[in-house]
Amino acid sequence: MRARYGCPYVFAVLLVAAVAAGCGESVELPDLFIVQRTGGSAPLTLVVNEGGAVRCNSGPARQLSDSQLVLARGVQEELEGPAAKHLALASRPGSVFSYYLRDEKGTVRFADNSAGQPSALRHLAYLVLEIAQKVCRLPGEGS
Repeated sequence: MRARYGCPYVFAVLLVAAVAAGCGESVELPDLFIVQRTGGSAPLTLVVNEGGAVRCNSGPARQLSDSQLVLARGVQEELEGPAAKHLALASRPGSVFSYYLRDEKGTVRFADNSAGQPSALRHLAYLVLEIAQKVCRLPGEGS
């Protein structure tokens, strides 16, 4: 036996589907990570999301290039182990920058000259500089 649905039912289903789809509103994608860099000329906070949007120091969202997004995702994957272990490396004398990263796996703290840095931390420091210069266009970043 087949069920018969009238126009009000079909309209209600379409209405629910439209509301569930957000009626054209933007969907917030999850953050890949938040990184804070202190030292140098000014502190910097970057919030990078899965879709490639980045907020620089709580400013408006800006878009990473495809290659920068691939790099950011790669860095996040490299940092899964250290973040899950809440890696914290001390700075040595002469340090300029300190970094703090938080993602869904955990946190990482290190300085630009911390001993025993895995390559993932150098990759993160490079990514932060790249985004600060080319995306955020922050003064004093050598852009």
